[in-house]
Amino acid sequence: MMKQNKKAFLFIETALGMIVLILSIIMIQGQKSEREKISVVIVDSDANRWSAFRYGLKMAAQDQDMELFVVSTGNTLTAEEEMDLVNRELENGADGIIMQPVSGLGAKQIQNSINKKVPVMLVESRVPNMLENTQHPVVASDHYGMGKALAEELLKDFNGFLKDKTIGIVVQDAWEETDETGISNSRKEGFLEVLKETGAKISWSVTASDSKGGNSFYNIQPRAEIVIALDDYSLIAVAEHAAANNLHGALVYGIGSSTEAVYYLDTGAVECLVVPDEFMVGYQSLTETAECLRHSLYQMKGQVVSYAALRREELFSVKNQEILFTMSQGY
Repeated sequence: MMKQNKKAFLFIETALGMIVLILSIIMIQGQKSEREKISVVIVDSDANRWSAFRYGLKMAAQDQDMELFVVSTGNTLTAEEEMDLVNRELENGADGIIMQPVSGLGAKQIQNSINKKVPVMLVESRVPNMLENTQHPVVASDHYGMGKALAEELLKDFNGFLKDKTIGIVVQDAWEETDETGISNSRKEGFLEVLKETGAKISWSVTASDSKGGNSFYNIQPRAEIVIALDDYSLIAVAEHAAANNLHGALVYGIGSSTEAVYYLDTGAVECLVVPDEFMVGYQSLTETAECLRHSLYQMKGQVVSYAALRREELFSVKNQEILFTMSQGY
C-alpha cells in the first residue's frame, strides 16, 4: 500500500513539474511575442519624399524584431502639435520615439514634454545645434555637403566657368522660418561657398509657394539662366515649370528624394539631382533606438549620412539601382 502511495505521489509530482515547465515555456513565448514598439513622428509622413526613409525604418524593424508605427501627419505641424502626438504615442504604449523636430521646438522642450523615460532619436533636424546635443542624438543628411555637391556638379557642366551667369534659388516655405543653421540655409551656404569665387550672380531667392504662381511669376523676376531648388518640394515645383517651358530655357539643378524628382531628371526637366540617403536615415535611427531599448546602458549615437549625385545618362546604371529601389518603396 505504501509503495502504491509513493508511486502515486511521484507520478503527481512529476506531472505537476511538467505542467509548471509547460506553463513557463508558454509564458516565455508569450513575452517574446510582445515586441517593443517604436513610434515615428515626421512632417507630412505619407509624402513620397519619405519613401526611402520609411523603407529603411521597415527593414530595420524587421531586423531588430520591433513593432513600428509611423504617425500620419499633414504638411504642416507646430511644435505644440508635434509634442501632443509624441505624448499620445507614449500613452498608447510606445517604448521609443523617432521624431523630426519642427521649427520652434528645442531640446529642453522635448525633454520636459516627454514624461516617460524612453529613448528619443531625432531625424533630419531643423533645430539649431541638435547634432551636438548628446541627450537626443540626430541621424541626418549632410545638408551643407549636399549644397556643395550641387554647386560642384553645376561647375562641371560649365567647365568651371560661371562668370556673369545668373542664378535663381528656390527653397521650401517652412524652412525659411528656421534659424540660420537650419536645413535650407545649410544647403544654401554650402552651395554659395563653392560659387563665391566664380563670378556667378544670384538674381533672386524665393519660396516654392511663390513659384507656384505660374509663368507670370517668372516674368517678373530678373532673368536667371540657372534655377537651383534646394529641397524635394521646391524641385518638383520648379521642374513642373521647366516641363511646361515656363522658365525661358533656364537649366534646373536640385536636391530631392522622391520618385517625382527622379522622373523629372529622367525626362530632362532637371539637369542634375543630388539625393540624400534617406534609407540609411530610417534604418540607422531605428537600429540605434532598438539597441537602446535592449541595453539600458547603451548610448545612442547620431550619424551624418551620405548622398549621391544622379545624372540622366547614368540614372539606371548598376551603381544607382539600390538608390532608385529604396526611393520606390514605402508602405
